[in-house]
Amino acid sequence: MTTNDIPTPIQAFIDATNRADSDAFVAAFTDDAYLNDWGREFRGRDGVRDWDRTDNIGVQSRFEFKGIKPGADPDSYVVTLKVSGNGYNGTGPMTFHLRDGLISSLRISG
Repeated sequence: MTTNDIPTPIQAFIDATNRADSDAFVAAFTDDAYLNDWGREFRGRDGVRDWDRTDNIGVQSRFEFKGIKPGADPDSYVVTLKVSGNGYNGTGPMTFHLRDGLISSLRISG
């Protein structure tokens, strides 16, 4: 898969982070979204907004797309991103599950 194959909600996740647009970032997720960042769990759009404030746009994160492959489940993708900013810096996988054109689940782990 190439950058042309990035599903729209995942591209919105990347673009919103790089533009520092928190509202667009949260809007890329379902109302009942689940986000797991190395075991720290966040639920719903309020949880996503909290994570964004403390671990993403709130620490000036930027994403550089490195690759994408299908995940183990239908409508899931493993995306490799290089992260830079004033928080975590490094390259690693993020597993996205999509539903109804939005991100329903995101798991960040090594």
